[in-house]
Amino acid sequence: MPNTPADPDAPADPHADLLADWTALLRRCGATADPEPYGRDLLRRWAEPQRRYHTTDHLRAVLGHLDALDGHADAPDTVRLAAWFHDAVYRPDRSENEERSAALAVRALTEAGLPGPRTAEVARLVRLTVTHHPEPGDRDGAVLCDADLAVLGGDPRAYAAYAAAVREEYAFVPEPDFRSGRAAILRQLLALPALYRTPAARERFDAPARANLAAELTALEG
Repeated sequence: MPNTPADPDAPADPHADLLADWTALLRRCGATADPEPYGRDLLRRWAEPQRRYHTTDHLRAVLGHLDALDGHADAPDTVRLAAWFHDAVYRPDRSENEERSAALAVRALTEAGLPGPRTAEVARLVRLTVTHHPEPGDRDGAVLCDADLAVLGGDPRAYAAYAAAVREEYAFVPEPDFRSGRAAILRQLLALPALYRTPAARERFDAPARANLAAELTALEG
């Protein structure tokens, strides 16, 4: 049977590039199953309606930052796999998102035929995004965490959009409670001796991130 020609009026898939990136990534990593169904499932998860910041735009941004930090990773493709899964399960009203995302990674990558050691490392990296505190010498963990936190070092307008989107995700939290909880997180971040672990991310993002965090904290406390 001849192939049905594509509908020229059909809207273009806005995530076609991400799906192609995922498919190539999984094949490089040794998948024995068709990568596409797994990629489509992940993209569906990243587009769930409860998300305002943790969307496919965030995934795309993290992957872009990984490209920029590629030279700092020991296993760049493993880090990219972790980026795809790090917020794949996301419910703002729950605290076990990272653990559930890691479990999803293990299940999906095992089914896809990836080697066990790489799958286990992906799960470890996903769990690391609970604290964003890699151990010294954990180059892959440092790269993933720096890419995930790069949003903190954006220009003030981009940072304000990020903060507003986070507030929308937590719309169910009363304003006084959100302000106190968010302020505590910002103070913890500002107290860290290093927000970023790779030299490239530290040079590019540390100063603007601290300025953004301090400005938001002042607004919350005001």
